[in-house]
Amino acid sequence: MDQLALLFMLLLGALISVPVGDRFGLPAPVLMTLLGIVLAVLDFVPNVDIPPDLILPILLPPLLYAAVRRTSWRQFAANKRPIFLLAVALVFVTTLCVAAVAHAIVPGLPIAAALALGALVAPPDPVAATAVAGQLGLPRRLVSILEGEGLFNDVTAIVLYHVAVAAAVSGSFTAGEAVFEFVLSAVVAVAVGLALGWGANKLMDLLGDATLQIGLTVLVPYASYVLAEELHGSGVLAVLTTALFLAEHGTDADDVMTRLAGHTFWDIVDTLVTGVAFGLIGLELHNAIRTASGRWGEMLGWAAAIVAVVVLVRLAWLMPATWLTKRMHAKRDYSEEIPTSWRETVIMWWSGMRGVASVALALAIPLKTDSGAGFPDRDEIIFIAFGVIMATLVLQGLTLPWLVKRLGVEADTEREKEFEKVLAVRAAKAAKQRLREIENVEELPEDLSEQMLRRAFEIGVRIHPETGDEERREARRRLKRARRIHGEMLSAARHEVLAARSEPGADPEVVDRVLRHLDVRSLR
Repeated sequence: MDQLALLFMLLLGALISVPVGDRFGLPAPVLMTLLGIVLAVLDFVPNVDIPPDLILPILLPPLLYAAVRRTSWRQFAANKRPIFLLAVALVFVTTLCVAAVAHAIVPGLPIAAALALGALVAPPDPVAATAVAGQLGLPRRLVSILEGEGLFNDVTAIVLYHVAVAAAVSGSFTAGEAVFEFVLSAVVAVAVGLALGWGANKLMDLLGDATLQIGLTVLVPYASYVLAEELHGSGVLAVLTTALFLAEHGTDADDVMTRLAGHTFWDIVDTLVTGVAFGLIGLELHNAIRTASGRWGEMLGWAAAIVAVVVLVRLAWLMPATWLTKRMHAKRDYSEEIPTSWRETVIMWWSGMRGVASVALALAIPLKTDSGAGFPDRDEIIFIAFGVIMATLVLQGLTLPWLVKRLGVEADTEREKEFEKVLAVRAAKAAKQRLREIENVEELPEDLSEQMLRRAFEIGVRIHPETGDEERREARRRLKRARRIHGEMLSAARHEVLAARSEPGADPEVVDRVLRHLDVRSLR
């Protein structure tokens, strides 16, 4: 088996893991990691040949962009305090605790190398957290906090990692320079992200065509990441800034085709890239196995100790942080979304799985220092990092669905339905208001005006069936029947057009254009 065949196997596994995970109630990323582990121990499967410094630039931009599309700036702004406590403060605390323990238990491990280990295992993976949380039906407030934590903690961890590695490589460390680098990295990233977001938004208006616009959204995250890194900024923060800018300013309410096609396209990209990323995590296990050859007992003990630190520090931090946030929430009436019970706090604790970023950072540790000597205890650091990743991702990922069910934590569906109903009423009112504005300008026949008024009502009913009284429910039943009949009519039309594609002299391009028109009518 060569590298290309291995890639196709991972892509196929990414697709199959979704229905299999739904069937057995298991997260697809965890299943892909297990698949990678199985492939890693098979003799005929080759070792992955991807330069470590390319893993983050290749995988993270599309994954981050896809994740940001599911959220909004308002959620980040409303939850800034919980996100700060988790994505910045907790990463610092975890890094320091891991470094202290690793420096104490691993003989000869310098403090700078121990800090590098702490930084690379500190951030929970944004893709794993959102993918797992999204499948378990957790309350939206928990998903929002996990998404915010996962998206921003990589920024803190990667900057800490680079500072620690630079100190280990050069043999010197200055706190002032580290703080300056941290601030500069954030400022450069935000500037690059805003500039590319603004430029991409203008370019989308120029391109016009949905296919070209979606193609641009593929390039923009990579451009944002690479440009920020070249300017010594945070590529992760730059991608987040660009994606948030486009989510807020790059959406045209009337551009139906771009929105529908873009949503489908990015769902596909998210599924495939996520599957490949977690498959690679499992495949990289062979590096850890090779490192531990002949030293299994000692190195497993070190890894277990660091796993315990990572897991327990998160719990020890979450309990008081959640209590403090609740107190401030009640006192100042903030609108932020916070855990409302100890059960939700436990779920947040157990959702702290490590993943893609930790793997990439571990493998990117330099081989040598500036003096020409090998990077101190590089093999041990990589083994411990993989121990943390496997323990948190596989163990916590497999048991999280059981824990959620056991604790009875579930989404507030009534609240979601109520909000959906409110949006349905607002949409219908907006349609009726626009109809009245048109009637003030144009002279509409009475029958046409009545028909358009019914259409405005139907807009709300289609979104949420319970927006009307009994009489309106009867109208909804008639509407449902009409939609069924209309759907069958469109189906017959599509079959006829497709049959014409194989007829002699038929122009397939014209057939596809007509079929596209019918497809759009069906979606509407």
